[in-house]
Amino acid sequence: MPSRERATGLDPSRQPVIIAALRTPICRANGQLKPLRAEELLAPVLRSLLKATGVAGPGVSDVVIGNAVGGGGNLARYAALLAGLPVGVPGLTVDRQCGSGLDAIALASRLVAAGGNGVFLAGGVESISTAPLRARRNPDPDGEPDFYTRATFVPPGFGDPDMGVAAENVARECGVSREQQDGFAVRSHERAVAARAAGAFASEIVPLEAGGTVVQADDGPRASLKAGLMARFPSAFVPGGTVTAGNSCFDADAASAVVITSLERARQLGAADGLLVLGCDTAGVDPELLGLGASVAARRLLAGLDLEPAELDLVEFNEAFASQTLACLEALGVEPERANLDGGALALGHAYGASGAVLVTRLLAQARRIAEDQPGRESLALAMISIAGGMGTAAMFQYSQLQGN
Repeated sequence: MPSRERATGLDPSRQPVIIAALRTPICRANGQLKPLRAEELLAPVLRSLLKATGVAGPGVSDVVIGNAVGGGGNLARYAALLAGLPVGVPGLTVDRQCGSGLDAIALASRLVAAGGNGVFLAGGVESISTAPLRARRNPDPDGEPDFYTRATFVPPGFGDPDMGVAAENVARECGVSREQQDGFAVRSHERAVAARAAGAFASEIVPLEAGGTVVQADDGPRASLKAGLMARFPSAFVPGGTVTAGNSCFDADAASAVVITSLERARQLGAADGLLVLGCDTAGVDPELLGLGASVAARRLLAGLDLEPAELDLVEFNEAFASQTLACLEALGVEPERANLDGGALALGHAYGASGAVLVTRLLAQARRIAEDQPGRESLALAMISIAGGMGTAAMFQYSQLQGN
């Protein structure tokens, strides 16, 4: 396969490359990581990334972090200082809801491409367990505040379904059956259980101390979740529907981030390998069918890079719901068996703003495993995520050895 490094048309001083990617364990909301606020999840990941790459704190150009349900106040800056970075290092918090972590990485890659050989920490974090309560002011100064569970994503008239209802809309629109959804969810758990047992996640996880206990592993994958049990779940969002708690993700707490810089700077740092960023795209879709956003962005991205789905070695899609995952893979022309080789959010959980960055962390780990078995293999890897409000983001990478090229 010809070098995609040349295909980007970028000088090595502007070619973005991810040289390290780490994450916390992904744990159910109000579970093992409940004692930790978002910044306390993220800061250890940032410190570990600097240690892994040998980047000194003053050498970081910016910290770009996605977050969806936090309390504001520029979480990226707070976490950077908590991680011990110098006060001269700024921070930027990105909110594109579920796409925030992947969009933060996309933004950082574009900053690298703009020039300057900068080094960026980028990713996402979500502590659903400690997210602040939200309320609207009551017009009556003596009235009680109006508490709500989620923001409004689009203006009236566009349709703003809850996520589960939107997943049912996709299942109906695209003809995704209950059996297909259940089967995909079971396979996600089976793959995640097998990957965890084989130690496939170990190198990417930063252990955290929470409530006097060291948390080292994801707590979502269930070996007991088989087809018979899955079939017993009732519809969860629409009477008589096909989307259930079993074929939907669960809310989770987690953080994930990467080190992204130019190819030239990566070589100077002595990085042996990494993910070259070939391109990123975000697309809008009908908010009633928001789960299809990822496939529209991915199709456009592939077309712009003159790539066919069959050329992809690795695909990571955020499994918020089995229905939208299957529909997007079908629209993209990727067989479900080829995606999420170690399981996905159906088994691991969905930590909103962190999930897009988790996809990238997983891709780097998987590409490195392939390279160990097939030295010199430059895997093409796609990350994609659908977003509330009717959007989707996709990013294309190529794993490559960086020294001597």
